[in-house]
Amino acid sequence: MMMRMLQLRLLNTVAPAYFFTATAITFVLHLFFFIPTIFQTPGIIIHTSIFLFLMLNALGNYVMTIWYPSETTSESTSQTCTVDCLDAYYLCNDHHFCKLCKKVILKRDHHCFFTGNCIGNNNMRYFIMFCIYTSSTCLYSLVLGVAYLTMEYSLSFENPFTFLTLLPLSTGYFFIGMIPGLQFFLILMLYVWLGIGLVSAGFCCQQILLVARGQTWCQLQQGHLAKSQGMWRANLKDVFGSQWALGLLLPVLTIKTVTNTTKDQKHN
Repeated sequence: MMMRMLQLRLLNTVAPAYFFTATAITFVLHLFFFIPTIFQTPGIIIHTSIFLFLMLNALGNYVMTIWYPSETTSESTSQTCTVDCLDAYYLCNDHHFCKLCKKVILKRDHHCFFTGNCIGNNNMRYFIMFCIYTSSTCLYSLVLGVAYLTMEYSLSFENPFTFLTLLPLSTGYFFIGMIPGLQFFLILMLYVWLGIGLVSAGFCCQQILLVARGQTWCQLQQGHLAKSQGMWRANLKDVFGSQWALGLLLPVLTIKTVTNTTKDQKHN
């Protein structure tokens, strides 16, 4: 059990570092390689603006996910937590205990290793938008990366099975010196963007479905239905707020975060 927790804590540290490293590399590749090589003025300005819009929204919602944690320090709630419920990380009244955060979380959905904190009532909207913009950025990067490799290294992606053989063949060619290191690195980044994009898109679809049903991932795993499942529009509004359209374009606060004092009063 202790080894398992050690592994999770290590992942909780490595995953954000991996995300920031991939983000920095993506910035450099787009601004200094892809966009200047593929496009000409005014295309450079247009595509630079599109890339910065997608990337800054992804980073902005990432920060908001961390800045507005869904934690509660209610003493009356914490006192009900026994060793058994710690093992099940489940309390009552939609409060869950996270072993990694060592905090009681209001409407805990899951622990996100990329952000290093739990996703719950206060930051679910920002996590979903983070997934949307991350998957969009990865898709955009994948398209420009393919275009750059086609123009600079005359690689053909017309065959639909190219992605199945590109990485293993490129690895062999690189180690025998047939392709340059930059080309091999760009091919690796294609798979990184593909992987992160698919994972983010999958999380986004899953979370939107759960929110529309008025459920959390913790409740779904334990076979519990939400206590008050309203209409799907009301459930979405509860997470995204009344100014949801603004939140689609900018990483801004569109809902009122519930403070610990307010939660304690409701609990009592």
